[in-house]
Amino acid sequence: MTDFDPANFANVGPKEFAQLVKSTPDDKIAEVMSGEMRGKILSEVFGRMPQLFRADRAGSTNAVIHWNITGRADGGTDTYEVVIENGTCTVNEGATRDPKLSLTMGPVEFLKIVSGGANPVMMFMTGKLKAKGDLGLAANIANLFDIPKA
Repeated sequence: MTDFDPANFANVGPKEFAQLVKSTPDDKIAEVMSGEMRGKILSEVFGRMPQLFRADRAGSTNAVIHWNITGRADGGTDTYEVVIENGTCTVNEGATRDPKLSLTMGPVEFLKIVSGGANPVMMFMTGKLKAKGDLGLAANIANLFDIPKA
């Protein structure tokens, strides 16, 4: 499977997904992520986060993290809330609690980060990723998850 076909997205594992993102041109990802499959892809990615969470690496980390993904077809932003508490990770669509860290990025950057195909620190330094709040947590966030590598 070499084409970024969102219809098959739910049927691939994290490593295959990472390969899909890596092999798909940015403009194609942007096109898909501004279409009707955006919600399904975001739900699938965030739905996998609790399984990829590494409690052994989190230690005593307790944090509410808001992921704001811009670039919706209507010009809006989708927000997901990731809560790391007492060695567990839960995800909610929408924001209900005050975040310790708020991350804002476009859909292409988001998919590259969660598929291990981008360096979040470099994205922050180049303005492709905006972080507000606990920047130490932002720098360490990738270590809290088993991010697949393509």
